[in-house]
Amino acid sequence: MNLAAKPQRLPQLRTRLLVWILAALVVVWASFVYWAYQTGIEEADELTDGHLAGVAALVLNIPSNAQTPPGLPTERVPLPGLHAHDYQQSMSLQVWSAEGDLVLNVGSAPHLHFADGRSGFFDAQLGPKHEVWRTFTQWNTEHTRKVAVLVNLQERDDLADDIAGQMILPGLWLLPVVTLVLGLTIRAGLKPLTQLSRDVEQLEPEQGQRLSTGHNWQEFRAVTLAFNRLLDRNDEAMERERTLANQVAHELRTPLASISLHAQSLQGGLDPAQQAQAVQRLHADALRAGHVLNQILALARSSRVALTQQAAPVDLAQLARTVGAEYAQAAWRRGGSVAVELPEQLWVKGHAVLLEVAVRNLVENALRHTPEGTQIEVQGGSDGGQCWLQVCDDGGRLQEKAVPEPVDSLQLGHQIVQRIMALHGGAFEQLEALAPYTTCYRLSMPLAQMA
Repeated sequence: MNLAAKPQRLPQLRTRLLVWILAALVVVWASFVYWAYQTGIEEADELTDGHLAGVAALVLNIPSNAQTPPGLPTERVPLPGLHAHDYQQSMSLQVWSAEGDLVLNVGSAPHLHFADGRSGFFDAQLGPKHEVWRTFTQWNTEHTRKVAVLVNLQERDDLADDIAGQMILPGLWLLPVVTLVLGLTIRAGLKPLTQLSRDVEQLEPEQGQRLSTGHNWQEFRAVTLAFNRLLDRNDEAMERERTLANQVAHELRTPLASISLHAQSLQGGLDPAQQAQAVQRLHADALRAGHVLNQILALARSSRVALTQQAAPVDLAQLARTVGAEYAQAAWRRGGSVAVELPEQLWVKGHAVLLEVAVRNLVENALRHTPEGTQIEVQGGSDGGQCWLQVCDDGGRLQEKAVPEPVDSLQLGHQIVQRIMALHGGAFEQLEALAPYTTCYRLSMPLAQMA
């Protein structure tokens, strides 16, 4: 039991657009988060260093009390309403005299060696646990007092992380919100495209339907008009194919019916003269049906060759001379002739097989649809970048002579020639013949640029 295959689910343009926009947004967002985090840490460091320098400048010129015992830690007071970290840092203060005596020690920091002559900002490892303290030291103007303000580096880093985290927190909440808003925006923006896709899916070209031009967007208007033009051309091509099929059916119906009728008559009792006439008629009808089938094959070949073979330079003059030579004997038997009046070369770009079919078709038509004794001439030349080749005959001046019954209609052969010329970007037309000729059919197409 054969089950109908489920239609393959194709990716949506909306999803692709959303993914690409979000990917770009994530890259920008990640860059912003990194930059914000680094900026937060840098600002926290500068804030801490500025606080240290400010405290040192404030304390440096305050008169010291020699009775103040050293080593008094200051407890941190809880401040409600702050975020993840208490911004009141545990700062320590140490003051020395010019002789190196420690006159003031406030806070929990271990003693900083007076012999350490560094000034300004630096990191110092103090105490038995070798904790790192951010330190700022400075002498007063008279160089009689030295002040050191210290803060635990871990506290400084915690403060930096807290500030940086508070800066990137809005970005963490912003990403899903932007994703949702972008999805809704893209969906609304692509709504006209979705409607156009739905209209195309529901279109019934065989019923003459066309896409509505009500899509008031410049991009969609161009697509709609191009699609409608394509449908119009498809209808025209289908109409040409139906007309050609009717012509072929009409051409085949007559010889096939005649073959059937004469075949039945041969089964009866005919005298020898009637029997010979019936056999001759069967032979003529068979030739007529065979020629129509050859025309149909040539028509099919014209489409197949154009799709499977590339165009190449073709000497149309040499090709026409070859075709004329092949039909010269047949024209001589009918009391006529086939002449060729062409330049030495006529180079065009196309398919030699199809061009030979076109020229051969015109020469055959001139032989089959004119009385005996008709003079045929193949002429050619070039004019303004265009190559032309025409087949002319004087059969019209021999109207008193009987025209042989054609084995096919002239229209079918012209349909083949017209299609071949369309494939080569050329034209096929009937011209007003110049004396002594009465009928003239011309092929024209661009000349090839040959070195």
